[in-house]
Amino acid sequence: MKTVIINKKDNVGVCLDGSDKIPAGHKYALRAIACGEYVIKYGEIIGRATQDIAEGEWVHTHNVRSHLDENVAYRYEFNAATLTKGKASFMGYKREWGRAGIRNEIYIIPTVGCVNNVCIRLANEIKPYITGSIDGVYALTHQFGCSQLGEDNENIKKLLCSIALNPNASYVLFVGLGCENNGMDGIKETLAPYKRKNIEYFNCQDVEDEHAYGMEILKGFIEKAKGLEREEVDFSELCIGLKCGGSDGYSGLTANPLVGKITDRVVALGGSAILTEVPEMFGAEQLLMNKCKDAQVFEKYKKMIEDFKAYYTKQGFPVYENPSPGNKKGGITTLEEKSLGCIEKAGSTEIVDVLAYGEQVKEGGVSALNAPGNDLIAATALAASGCQIVLFTTGRGTPFSTFVPTMKIGTNNNISSFKGGWIDFNAYSMDEDGLFDLLQKTVNGEYLCKSEDVREIAFYKTGVTL
Repeated sequence: MKTVIINKKDNVGVCLDGSDKIPAGHKYALRAIACGEYVIKYGEIIGRATQDIAEGEWVHTHNVRSHLDENVAYRYEFNAATLTKGKASFMGYKREWGRAGIRNEIYIIPTVGCVNNVCIRLANEIKPYITGSIDGVYALTHQFGCSQLGEDNENIKKLLCSIALNPNASYVLFVGLGCENNGMDGIKETLAPYKRKNIEYFNCQDVEDEHAYGMEILKGFIEKAKGLEREEVDFSELCIGLKCGGSDGYSGLTANPLVGKITDRVVALGGSAILTEVPEMFGAEQLLMNKCKDAQVFEKYKKMIEDFKAYYTKQGFPVYENPSPGNKKGGITTLEEKSLGCIEKAGSTEIVDVLAYGEQVKEGGVSALNAPGNDLIAATALAASGCQIVLFTTGRGTPFSTFVPTMKIGTNNNISSFKGGWIDFNAYSMDEDGLFDLLQKTVNGEYLCKSEDVREIAFYKTGVTL
């Protein structure tokens, strides 16, 4: 049986190849563990034994439970690595209004789901006109924009506006109906301070032929975008999103630590990275708090965690309503175990900022973003905050992509070969230079992620729909 022990403090190891009694990616006891005793992995507590566990025995949900304390008191003890700074560049599309894009794309954004079909038809009808360096015209459809109230309505407006600000969008067309809660006036007011000249708007109820009207705008966009060329851009203009989904027992051993190394390299070169999935920080949040660059960032981070926990309990759910059935099948037993593997994506460097949902990234380094763990909601939030690309690690596999290139990084050999049509890189190799090279090629436009033909968005919604 091929195994690995992550930390010398651990009392469990991981079975890599599987056996008759222990599935691949699952844990086994390194010594006898008494009922009630802590189970240790990554050098941290991942749960308590619910019965006596013999040396060599399978350790999983049948004999371990979460040890999370919903009322834990947090402290701040700074502990982050210092990186050696360097310089690098990539070939991107320079923007007069901010950071460079890694794609030359046109977005069609409905303010409300009622006009989804109009946006889809426009995106399809404009395809024959796409030429030059344009990478694509995409309708970013969704089902909301009307009948949402209060914070939900504000969040939908904020996120759609943030999507329009992504550096990959050379031009953006907002299409409204004209009678929705998420009206065009609110969209325009939110975007006015940015003084963007690359965004146009119209309501379908205000024009006789919405298709002809929209096509004329899109043809004008194409005429201006087709001649854009890639130029050398400093790495400080790159922001990567960090996300994992369909995690398994290998996630914290291979893909997430490997992405953490890439995060450190991007930050050392002056770039940015954003970590989200707040519920998948529970059980490991203190480790991230200790990486906050100062007490002010720590307080923002602590408030984000406490507010999210309060949201859970207000709804009547425990904060440890996780991991998912797929996670458990892959070898993850408790939320603490999942979280400790999840945060590896942030690397070893300090956390420089904490972002509200829909807020734009402001600083080089790692920022934490307030968003849930749901794959499409979290990935959309990352891209809306300014990430030009999302690095998505997975042990179970998934074909989805948000509205920016979403690179799938497999945690194990099986998923990477079996789902070769989904997976861009096999992290089981732990080839840091190989993954960084693929990132560079993707950013330069020399490689297209296998899911780039899929462009989807989703919102974080918590309230009433009328």
